[in-house]
Amino acid sequence: MALASTIRDFMRLEAAGGIVLVIAAVVALILANSPLVWLYDAFLSIPGAVQIGTFEIRKPLLLWLNDGWMAVFFFLVGLEIKREFADGELSNLKAAGLPIIGAIGGMVVPALIYALFNLGSGVDLRGWAIPTATDIAFALGVMSLLGSRVPASLKVLLTAIAIIDDLGAIVIIAAFYTYDLSLVSLGFAALALIGLVALNLAGVRQIVPYLLLGALLWVCVLKSGVHATLAGVATALAIPLKGFDEQGRLSDDQHDSPLRYLEHLLHPWVAFLVLPAFAFANAGVSFVGLGFGAFTDTVTLGIALGLLIGKPIGVFGAIQLAVMTGFGRMPEGVSARQLLGLAVLCGIGFTMSLFIGGLAFTTPEHAAQVRLGVLTGSVIAAVIGYALLAGRSAVQPPGANPGS
Repeated sequence: MALASTIRDFMRLEAAGGIVLVIAAVVALILANSPLVWLYDAFLSIPGAVQIGTFEIRKPLLLWLNDGWMAVFFFLVGLEIKREFADGELSNLKAAGLPIIGAIGGMVVPALIYALFNLGSGVDLRGWAIPTATDIAFALGVMSLLGSRVPASLKVLLTAIAIIDDLGAIVIIAAFYTYDLSLVSLGFAALALIGLVALNLAGVRQIVPYLLLGALLWVCVLKSGVHATLAGVATALAIPLKGFDEQGRLSDDQHDSPLRYLEHLLHPWVAFLVLPAFAFANAGVSFVGLGFGAFTDTVTLGIALGLLIGKPIGVFGAIQLAVMTGFGRMPEGVSARQLLGLAVLCGIGFTMSLFIGGLAFTTPEHAAQVRLGVLTGSVIAAVIGYALLAGRSAVQPPGANPGS
């Protein structure tokens, strides 16, 4: 009963967080297309600096959100990834096979679709990874709105796919969106990382030493040329899953586990503050001067169709192939239409897609194309995915053959 209550609370949180995310994006769009656009731009340009002696980090508010606050989001993602692989749905290789295959298909096909539209331009081709991402908060939020009409096994599958998708995004960012490396800063980052590993191996269960070294790691990575949010993931992976109970025995109970405690603590802050703030700062695309031709630009079209068509084909096709070849088994009580609805919801890229778009392109023209493509693809995917899951034929009758 406690586990069921926890799951219900978690899903309600995801739904509410998704709604706040939507509101933040809508407000940004309204401001960017109103006489108050100057206020919106001025707000995002507010300077902020941290200085110790001659060492200084100076950025506008937009970059503090994208480099700093999003490191907290990636820290939470890292905690979720470690928990799932250590003690969750992904800890069993057989159970993990289906979401892993689905997530890989959902990253490869959208990237190929984007590349087909942008093969002629080396600069535009840098955005190939934008439609590979899934926004877990949005996707789970839409699914959660359907309540009991969606089987719990489908929600678990979507969560697992989204977590693996996030892991893929982390690898992509580290491998393809790193520029102008500073070997000195990387050296200090390596020392901080070694310190985090040493704390874990020494059995340190207090959280503060990890957070202090994690903050140092973030500064070093920020100065190194590698994107600073990766420091959040690296710090999370060092956090111990098990803590000590009152009898001094190892325990992964939420009250004893440092990882579970941090995950529980950060979840509402990320869902209701970090992600909405990021959405507000990055979704404000101006439609002034944009005609129908803006939707047919190759970058915009590649992103929108990558999310809207590539994601469903990749996720649904890969999972069906895995089931047909015996590499996976359809989740209990899930129909083919429900699986298709899940695959379409994976096309809600929003937060992660906007984030990768900001790494891929730096010009205002590209920024507008990215935002337009991400918003168009994500919104249509949300509507179609909801419709597929809400339809009567999507409800699996009791005793029906799963996957029929």
